[in-house]
Amino acid sequence: MEDKNLKKYIFIILGSLFLILGIIGIFLPVLPTTPFLLLTSFFYLKSSKKLHNWLINHKVFGEYIYNYITYKGVKKKDKIKSLILLYLTLSISFYLVDIIHVRIFLILVAIGVTIHILKLKTL
Repeated sequence: MEDKNLKKYIFIILGSLFLILGIIGIFLPVLPTTPFLLLTSFFYLKSSKKLHNWLINHKVFGEYIYNYITYKGVKKKDKIKSLILLYLTLSISFYLVDIIHVRIFLILVAIGVTIHILKLKTL
């Protein structure tokens, strides 16, 4: 019985850690939000029905996660918002950092994330 409780608490901690990273990823384009939120969903599902329901019904993340898991896609408006936020934050980073290697990395991140977002099925 102890092992189940320990596993449950470890999964809750991991889910919460990935949730924090996912939230940070909303504002930092080099951190991918979606994989972290999907990991949060997985760990909460395996450990706490209450936390999983909270996540799935969350006014910001809920619909996004549900659509991604259920339909493997996102709404057009979410794609547009994601790309706007991506390029806004990358532009700020590009402006603030005067190191050519970092700027090249930021451009590569922009290209990679843009391709990923555009390849997702549009709902």
